[in-house]
Parts: sequence; structure tokens; C-alpha cells
Amino acid sequence: MKKFDKGTVVRTVLLLIALINQSMLMFGKSPLDITEGQVNQLADALYTAGSVIFTISTTLVAWFKNNYVTEKGHKQRTVLKQYDLTK
Repeated sequence: MKKFDKGTVVRTVLLLIALINQSMLMFGKSPLDITEGQVNQLADALYTAGSVIFTISTTLVAWFKNNYVTEKGHKQRTVLKQYDLTK
């Protein structure tokens, strides 16, 4: 038996799953028994998680960028004060 690349195997398996799914839909069978409420609940959870991650990351970036928290930042602040370039 020949050795196949992992990517080839994964793509082939996913293709087979997609073809089986499409065939089931063509014959009126639902491959996954998911209600609309479950879809809405998942969408709400993903939106909330995304919002939290976005808020935390932008908060950390804004704090880090606007404050002299690193050694390089302290040196920059000293130089800015030395030349009277700070507010």
C-alpha cells in the first residue's frame, strides 16, 4: 500500500463526508438533527465569546500602546521628557 500525504487523506475524508451529506439532503434525510433554537443559541454564544475576546484584546493593546510599560517605553519617555516633547 502506498503512503499518502496527510493532507490528501484529510481532504479525501472531508470530500466523502460532504458527498454523503449532499446525498442525504437530496433524498430528504436530515444528516444532523438540529433545531433552529440550537442554532440561535450557538450563534449567540459565538457572538458573545467573540465580543469578549475582541474587547479584552483591544483593551490590552490600547493599554500597552498608550503606556510606557516596557523597558524601551521607559527609555522613550525619558527622551521625550528630556526634549520637552510630552504633554
